[in-house]
Parts: sequence; structure tokens; C-alpha cells
Amino acid sequence: MNRRPRVAAFLARYLFSPSGFDGAAGDPLNGVMFAAVKQHLTFAEWFRDKGILLLAIVVVAVVITILARLLVTRFRRKLEGSPSITQEINLQRAATLTNALSATAIVVIWSVAFLMVLGQLDLSIAPLLASAGVAGLALGFGAQSLVRDALAGFFILLENQFGVGDVVETQTTGGQVAGKVESLTLRITTLRAFDGTLHIVPNGNMQVISNKSRGWARAIVDVRLPYGEDVDKVRGILEELFDEVRDRAPLKDWLRDGPSVLGIEALSDYALVVRVIADTRPSKRFDAERMLREAIQGRLAERGIRVPLPPAGSTRPGDAPGL
Repeated sequence: MNRRPRVAAFLARYLFSPSGFDGAAGDPLNGVMFAAVKQHLTFAEWFRDKGILLLAIVVVAVVITILARLLVTRFRRKLEGSPSITQEINLQRAATLTNALSATAIVVIWSVAFLMVLGQLDLSIAPLLASAGVAGLALGFGAQSLVRDALAGFFILLENQFGVGDVVETQTTGGQVAGKVESLTLRITTLRAFDGTLHIVPNGNMQVISNKSRGWARAIVDVRLPYGEDVDKVRGILEELFDEVRDRAPLKDWLRDGPSVLGIEALSDYALVVRVIADTRPSKRFDAERMLREAIQGRLAERGIRVPLPPAGSTRPGDAPGL
């Protein structure tokens, strides 16, 4: 049986009859149609008043999330293209930064969207905001060191102050710590000292950072000579030696400039101190200093120049260390 004419007549009577549904109260079918029409009209009114705005909030949140991901991806590509020691370290730095930025952006966007949806549903968000404020205050007091460490680590990575594999010396609230960086996260940095000790340093505790693995380094070798020794003669011997070792492996791969004789650096009670310097690759400074000491000691011994020894029991500051 086709019910469309009957439904149309029912709606016409509901909309235009002064008595509305009163004349059809005894008809069971009319009662069912009345409930269905009323429910449909109620949902339509709600969707017009609230639903469209709720849908718009969700759509805007999705669009902003997509845009944020695109911006983070673009930022990541820029970081991956910046200079670093190795590509692997650069990728690790970029991944750490972009993951933190992406997670923060998503949490902020959808938290705001959630609060706006609750407001449109006529749910009071004042208790929720109050609870969040109290929780944030408690977190700020109880975990302020964690927040400080995370922010410090974020800017260390963003500014590329140092990375995994760098040799650094840092002044912390607990004293000076030096070593090779083995790992770096948003919260902590682990340093391996020369003697094998592993230092775990919160990033927020670093006050001064000295990076010894960037750009270039300078090898410094102090050579002690006895008083009365001809300094110009020694200079000539050393320059002759440096012309030989400059092209000798592995020094030729380590040196950027020099070695050269700087001149007399100090006058101690028992010796002249002549300083030799050479610009090296950052990671090869100490290796270059050791090789230069060996070469200088051997050449001076060949030429009959003895390195003076400090008098027994002499530990005064004027007794400069040297070869």
C-alpha cells in the first residue's frame, strides 16, 4: 500500500489545520508519523543550531593539523640539509626536534578543539579549566626542573650547539664536566670522560658549553731549553723538522696550518720555554701534540740539545711545563 499520499495529507493537516493533530489522535499510524516527524524536526533544528558549528570546529582542527604537519615536515627538511658531522647525526637531530614540535602542535590544536566542542554542547568547562589550572600549577612547581631541562635540550638541538660525537667541556651547577657526547635527548646529555667515566648531565644544568669539535683546534707544545742555548739555532732546527713532518702521514691529514715556532713563551728558574703551535682538525689536537713532542725530542737529541730537568723539589708556578 502506497503511504506517500497519506503522509503528505498528514503533514498538510499538521502544518495548516488549526486543530493540528487533535483530530487524528485515535489513529495509531498518525501517532507513529507524529513521533517520527517531531524527532526529525528536533534533530534538524539541533543540527542547524549546533551541529554545523561542531562539524566546522572538527574540520578546522583537521585542516590546521595538516598544515602544522606540512610546516614541521618542511622544517625537518631544512634541518636535514644543514651542515653536521655526519648525515646520520643530522637526521637524528632533525627527527628529535620535529617529533617534539609535531606532538606539541597536535596536543594544543585538539585540546582547544575539544574545549570548543564542549562549549557548543552547553557543557560547563569552567570546572575543567579550573582543574587544569590547578594541575598545571602543581606540575609547574613539582616538575619545573623537567620543563627547564626539556626547553634547554630543545634549544641545544635547534641551535645545533653540539651533537653526538663532539668533545665538549661544560660548566654545570655541580662543577665542570668534560667528555665525548654519546647521546643527546631533550632532557639529558651523556658524556664519556677520557678515563671511561660516563657523566649524565641534565640539559638545564649546563651554564657554559665549550665545544672542542667544531671548526678547528690548536695544538700547543712547549719546549724547554737550557739558558745559554742559541734560540735562533733551535728555531732553525725546529723549522727544518717541521718542513719534514708537515707532509708525513698521518700529520699531513691532521694539520690545517703549521707547525711553526711562536717564540719564547716563558722564562722559568731553570729553562727557557719556546712555544710551538699548529692548527689541526678538532678531533686530532691531542694526537698531533703527542706526535710533535716525539719528533721534537728526537731531533733535539740528535743535535745534542738536552732538555733541562727541574731541580729536585721544584714545584713553583714559575716552573712552566714543557717537553
